[in-house]
Amino acid sequence: MDIAIKIVLILHFVGLAGIIGGWMATMKAPAVNKAILHGSILQVVTGLILVGLNEMNDADMNHMKIGIKLVVAIVILVLAIVGTKKEAKAPGSTGTLAMSAGLLAILNVIIAVFV
Repeated sequence: MDIAIKIVLILHFVGLAGIIGGWMATMKAPAVNKAILHGSILQVVTGLILVGLNEMNDADMNHMKIGIKLVVAIVILVLAIVGTKKEAKAPGSTGTLAMSAGLLAILNVIIAVFV
């Protein structure tokens, strides 16, 4: 079980890197890109899997922290979906959405570390 948790945690970090990396890659001309979208999908899916695996492993879980992180992750996912659709229609018009997604991803890291 421990190996499965570590593999999913690595994928969770890859999703985080996709969100923050996708955001930072477009800092000069901010726009939502596919890296932010795919990273946010990976974050939500692997986050839910991590909670399930840790619950099965009888780990001590902070459910308030997990709930807050889930809400933030879903907001990032919605921003990425809306931004991707909007970017397809009007390129370069999603700078605010990209900035919001990147900052919320950093907020999620802060919550993970300090709460």
